[in-house]
Amino acid sequence: MRRRRFKEQENTAYYHLMSRTVNGEAWFGGREREVLRKIIWQVAEFSGVRVITYAVMKNHFHLFVEVPGERSVSDEELVRRYRILYPRPTAWQPMSADVLAEHLASGSSEGRDLRKALLGRMHDISYLMKTLKQRFSIWFNGSRERFGPVWADRFKSVLVEGDRWALRTVAAYIDLNAVRAGLVKDPKDYRFCGYGEAVGGGRLARAGLSIVDSDLAGYRQTLYGTGAGAREEKVSLSREEAVRVLMKEKGKLPLSVVLRCRVRYFTDGMVLGSPDFVNERIQSEEGAEKRSRKAHAMLGSDWGGLAVGTGLRKALFR
Repeated sequence: MRRRRFKEQENTAYYHLMSRTVNGEAWFGGREREVLRKIIWQVAEFSGVRVITYAVMKNHFHLFVEVPGERSVSDEELVRRYRILYPRPTAWQPMSADVLAEHLASGSSEGRDLRKALLGRMHDISYLMKTLKQRFSIWFNGSRERFGPVWADRFKSVLVEGDRWALRTVAAYIDLNAVRAGLVKDPKDYRFCGYGEAVGGGRLARAGLSIVDSDLAGYRQTLYGTGAGAREEKVSLSREEAVRVLMKEKGKLPLSVVLRCRVRYFTDGMVLGSPDFVNERIQSEEGAEKRSRKAHAMLGSDWGGLAVGTGLRKALFR
């Protein structure tokens, strides 16, 4: 299927991104997940995007990012970001940050070309994912003395409205991945997600989640649908029971329960936010005039008025 592309955002934009390994192979143990976690922060810093939260799993990862509307970058900032991604020359990038700084300061055509090429890789989710996945693939294949692709060809992306409730709901879905997979009972105990890293004192992770809630205790209430301190809170239904109620009985469940199911709205919904936001973004899509599309209300729970750009009538909850 052709990946949908939206017109360039003039203001800050938010995206939920997800990529899976080839054939869904569960290749990532603790070491691999830790390396990927570090690369996420490194590439995001180079790209000039802000990580709101993330989740690195055994065969896929989720990334929720804020892409700034302001695209100007000084030469000093460009060199700083370059040094983060290339702290020392490599076979793939032999130029050092000091040499880049000299080219930029000279005002030569070579310096201008280098600046244009580097800026073209920043503030762009496609280049962000390409750089991230390539860098991890090189490390992964080298560490296992293997060849071949690590990732499935495409990554999924959903444009999310910059509304606090929409951002918080998407972030919670991502941070609950390990709970959904049965790896932990509490997301704070999973070191490879934004919430777990933030609770552990991670400065960047805390800064990212501050976008959705200034207080981690308040965000925890979204994760659990109850008071911030209620660690012992249990989901009243199993995942299988929840899916049965949602799919077969067409019922509704508490949001905290539904977020523990695999909900395709978050990976295949195209756009997520208020109906007005979704309809506006659909109309701006390339070729939108050739198709009849409209915002679809999210089903199965009280989503606070959220809608998505695709109906997803089949296998919505898995």
